[in-house]
Amino acid sequence: MKILVLNAGSSSIKYQVFGMDEQQVLAGGLIDRIGEAGGEMASHHEALEQIIQRLQAAGIAGIDAIGHRVVHGGEHFKQPALIDAAVVDTIRAMIPLAPLHNPANLEGIEVAQRLFPGIPQVAVFDTAFHQTMPPVAFRYALPVELYQQHKVRRYGFHGTSHQYVAQQAAAYLHRDLVDLNLITLHLGNGCSAAAIAGGKSIDTSMGMTPLEGLVMGTRCGDIDPALHFYLHRETGLSADDVESLFNKKSGLKGLCGVGDMREVQALADSGDTDAQLAEAMFAYRVKKYVGAYIAVLGRIDAVVFTGGIGEHSARIRAQVCANLQVFGVHPDLDRNTAHTAGILEFQQEAATLKLLVIPTNEELEIARSTARELLRRS
Repeated sequence: MKILVLNAGSSSIKYQVFGMDEQQVLAGGLIDRIGEAGGEMASHHEALEQIIQRLQAAGIAGIDAIGHRVVHGGEHFKQPALIDAAVVDTIRAMIPLAPLHNPANLEGIEVAQRLFPGIPQVAVFDTAFHQTMPPVAFRYALPVELYQQHKVRRYGFHGTSHQYVAQQAAAYLHRDLVDLNLITLHLGNGCSAAAIAGGKSIDTSMGMTPLEGLVMGTRCGDIDPALHFYLHRETGLSADDVESLFNKKSGLKGLCGVGDMREVQALADSGDTDAQLAEAMFAYRVKKYVGAYIAVLGRIDAVVFTGGIGEHSARIRAQVCANLQVFGVHPDLDRNTAHTAGILEFQQEAATLKLLVIPTNEELEIARSTARELLRRS
C-alpha cells in the first residue's frame, strides 16, 4: 500500500509518500510561498498538480490512500476519520477554533478530492490523541455555559508527535504501552508537554489554542490572562494586535530578538544577557511541567524528548533534567551529548527512570493512522 501524506498550510504543502509494507519514504518534498509574490505556484490546486507531476517523474504511481494533517478536530474527532461530506462540514465548523490552520487544511483536502477522485482520504487530527483527557484536566474554571455552548476547553496539539514517540518508547523499552507512564516533550518552534498513562493522554500543556503552555519560538505560553486588558487599556492595542503580539512577537523572539534556539544559544554564548535569560526561561518552564506531570502521573517510567530542540539541544535537555533527583531523574551528561541517528538513552546506569531522545515522525504516524482507519473500515 502506498499512502500520500499531505500537510497543507496557508502558503505551503508538505508531502511524503510511504510504502507501508516496510514503512519507508518513497518520495517527499515541500512547495512553499503558494499564492505569494515571487512564489512558483498561484494556488493549492497548482501546487498539488505539481506534486502529482513530481511523483510521476519519480516513478511513483498507484497511490492507494491519502492522509491529511488537520490541526483542530474539537470534540467531534477522537480518532482519524475517513473523509466524506459530513467530515468536511465538521472540519469547516471547527475553523473558529483554529482560524490560522483549519482553512488551509480544508483547502488541501478539497483540492486533493478533485485531483484524486475515488481514492480514500483520511483526516488525522492534532487534537484527537488528547481527547482522552479527563474533565479535571481539559475544563477551564469558567461558567459552564461557555463550555456547553461554545466548547471553550483545553484541547491540546502535537497529538500525532506525542502518540508516535510514546509508541516508539514502548517498543524501545520492550514494554507494552498500556503498562507505561510517560512524559513526552515536543520541543521545537512550537512546544508542548504531555502526560501519558497507559498509552492515553491525561494532560497536556497546550490549551484551546496552541498558545498556552511552554515558552516557544514566537509564542508566549502561559501568562496572566489579565494582560490582555492591561495592554489594551495602557497601550491602546486592539484585540487583534494583542493576539498577534502573543503569537508572533513573543516567546524567545520577544525576549531576545530571535526565535530559533540555535540562534538564541549562539547569542547567549557571546554574552548576550537577554538571550541567556530566554534560554533559561525556556528550560525552566519545561522543568515546571515535568514536575507537575510527575505529580499527576504518580509513577513515571520515562521522560521523552523530541522535536527540533528536544532532539538536538543537549544543553536544553541538561537544564531541564537538572535538580530533579528527588523525582528519580538522574541524567548522564556525557551520554546526553552523544550523537546517534536513532534513540538516545541518557540516564545514569543505576537509574530506573529512563531519559530518552526519540526522533519524531509525524508524517509516518499520519500514514499509519490512515492505514489503521482504512483497515478498521474494511
